[in-house]
Amino acid sequence: MTTQPSLSNWLSILTLGVIWGGTFMVVAIALEGYGPLTVACARTSLGAVALLVLMRVMRRPLPVFTRTMVKYLLVIGLLNTAVPFALLSWGQQYVPSAFAGISMAVLPLFVLPLAHVFTDEKMNLRNGLGVTLGFIGALVLIGPGVLRIGTGIEPLGQIACILAALSYAISAIMTRRCPPIDPITMAALLLVVGASALIPAMLLIEGVPQATDQRTVIAIILLGFVPTALAALIRVLVIRSAGSIFMTLVNYQVPVWSMIFGAIVLNEDLPIRFFTALALILCGLLISQWNSLRKLAFK
Repeated sequence: MTTQPSLSNWLSILTLGVIWGGTFMVVAIALEGYGPLTVACARTSLGAVALLVLMRVMRRPLPVFTRTMVKYLLVIGLLNTAVPFALLSWGQQYVPSAFAGISMAVLPLFVLPLAHVFTDEKMNLRNGLGVTLGFIGALVLIGPGVLRIGTGIEPLGQIACILAALSYAISAIMTRRCPPIDPITMAALLLVVGASALIPAMLLIEGVPQATDQRTVIAIILLGFVPTALAALIRVLVIRSAGSIFMTLVNYQVPVWSMIFGAIVLNEDLPIRFFTALALILCGLLISQWNSLRKLAFK
């Protein structure tokens, strides 16, 4: 049973926004010394170890591994960790970290039409307007790059980031349909699935990783423990104490923090279309989630 969000809840949601918004900056730093598959693999592997330890400490139960449960865990694990982590790492070699962060704001807008088709959560006119406005923002974000596909790598990097958001959205729908399972346990098992897919891919394509400079080593370690294990724990605590509707507020923060970190720490050039796209996407989110936000405001 959830209650009115406390000061601790608000600080937690702010912390999650900073953590997830700063993840793209940390990925960009890690890519200075490692290949994209190595970065994605380290994030899943270290995160899996941390969450498995957390499971043991918190005495979280393992699920009954029925055929249905295994199928969902395998598919969701690939679509929620291995695929998007690899796509984002590869794409961020060619696009600013701020671009990757803004592209993740499209994720909830992908979820709505997918939920309309595959679940009993149907869209209404307001949702449709919000999704349309958000997708216009995504097109503005990509800009003229979409017309240059086949002429360079940057447009493909942009598309990779958008596809990562789509992969997350599909995994979110699958998660809603998944049999009941403890959230910490599920997060740990999904990372185990992702690591199991990425480790052989990394070894085959990029080989055994070697220690590079201290900056990139720290970055790759942070990726494994902070935006995965720590953030997963904070997320569960927030949802349990303040509700899933309150948790949606993090969606509005992530792209903003990604732009702040990209500009200040990485000295990235942020073209005006980034700000225009962000405004359109956030307006689309606001319109599409209006009922949920209104319930939160008058809770």
